[in-house]
Amino acid sequence: MKLSAAPTDGALRKRISRVVELATSKIIDLDRTWDPKRGTPVFTVRGRYATRGWTEWTQGFQYGMAVLAFDATDDKALLDLARRHTVQRMAPHVSHIGVHDHGFNNVSTYGNLRRLMLEGRFAHSPTELDFYELALKVSGAVQAARWTAIPGDPIASPDRFDSGFIHSFNGRHSLFSDTIRSVRSLMLAWRLGHVLQAENDRVIDLLHRGILHGVTTARFNVYYGEGRDAYDTPAEAGRVVHESIFNITDGRYRCPSTQQGYSPFSTWTRGLAWIVCGFAEELEWLSTLPEEAFPGAATAVHGVRLGKAGVLACFQRAATASAEWWLRHSFDDGMVYWDAGAPGIASDEDYSGPSDPHNDREPIDSSAAAIAAQGFWRLGRFLSKTDAKVGARYMAAAKVIAATLYDEPYLSTSPKHQGLILHSIYHRPNNWDHIPKGRKIPCGESSMWGDYHALELAVLLGRELDGKPYLTFFDRK
Repeated sequence: MKLSAAPTDGALRKRISRVVELATSKIIDLDRTWDPKRGTPVFTVRGRYATRGWTEWTQGFQYGMAVLAFDATDDKALLDLARRHTVQRMAPHVSHIGVHDHGFNNVSTYGNLRRLMLEGRFAHSPTELDFYELALKVSGAVQAARWTAIPGDPIASPDRFDSGFIHSFNGRHSLFSDTIRSVRSLMLAWRLGHVLQAENDRVIDLLHRGILHGVTTARFNVYYGEGRDAYDTPAEAGRVVHESIFNITDGRYRCPSTQQGYSPFSTWTRGLAWIVCGFAEELEWLSTLPEEAFPGAATAVHGVRLGKAGVLACFQRAATASAEWWLRHSFDDGMVYWDAGAPGIASDEDYSGPSDPHNDREPIDSSAAAIAAQGFWRLGRFLSKTDAKVGARYMAAAKVIAATLYDEPYLSTSPKHQGLILHSIYHRPNNWDHIPKGRKIPCGESSMWGDYHALELAVLLGRELDGKPYLTFFDRK
């Protein structure tokens, strides 16, 4: 990535305004034309949103975008749309026991509405606030209950199952990188004073469970160039695997895997983007907590002491390693291929120059860039407190990616196309993404998660540029 190409604040502000304007019209158009009986909009095909059954993880992005657009414009019609649909349609997601997506669906809707309430952005009754908070409490507990226990030290204490992870919808054996951004549902429920109660009224601390999930993810899903396998080289430090597989009988780690990437030994870039964004967000949150909130430095799992310093160091290592990987494997404009090991990419690929989403070899995934950019900004802002140079470097990366996303050929300017950001990829191995006539690879389409995160990035950066309260999922008291 060419960090010197970061736009000025003035230029970025103009692009943000354009994105918000386009997003507003596309949100209203989708709400007007979409029939909920079809399910949830997932991605576009020939410019029109379509559904794709796999798991219901995008409805919160659809209505969450309306909340974000209201945040940026104060357009009450958008707020009314978001409030109405959240009440009418989001309840099944609150109690969904079969997914790892609570942070996506519920924090994007109930969480964003509550956040704006607490900022005093719109009039509301105490009952409405209680309603959103109850939803967030239940969501966090339900997500935390989706737990696979594993030993924190399988060699010294193989029978002590003192660590674990929130398993993906694939089953108890599966740890997804995606879930590090969903774990904020546990953190927010904990902030609201909630717990998970199990058999015999055993009380489970939601914060501690979220921390354990993060430590396990950092240990097994992120590679640090230390020779864990033949491909874990210093040149590939920061590589991220989509999925880690565990033996659910003895809890031991077995192998890397992937669902949406090319191979278990290459980096599916959206998975890495979730790591950058999720860990950066958790660093912001956990750094605000007192030492006594953590499990304690006397406790260790996977070689990490669980006091505040140990947890923050673990999370920062994962975030910075993956961020550095992105910088090495992105084009000058900050964009990346959908998977860095895809067969159409040369082993000595030259990333200098701009990306080409219309190439005939491998797709670019703009949705990965939208997610990663927010992570770069948050990580840079966090690190600026102790290292201004490093922090500025990552924040420049966020600006470079934002400038690319918010302009052609990535910005969807046509009113006939329902998407906001073009060239998003969902599931290349399953051949789910639309390939236009005359093309060899998928391109030109959008996704709910790509559009949501591009708009969330715009709101985050816009607030910063305008000196407004910093955007976080948690209360900044």
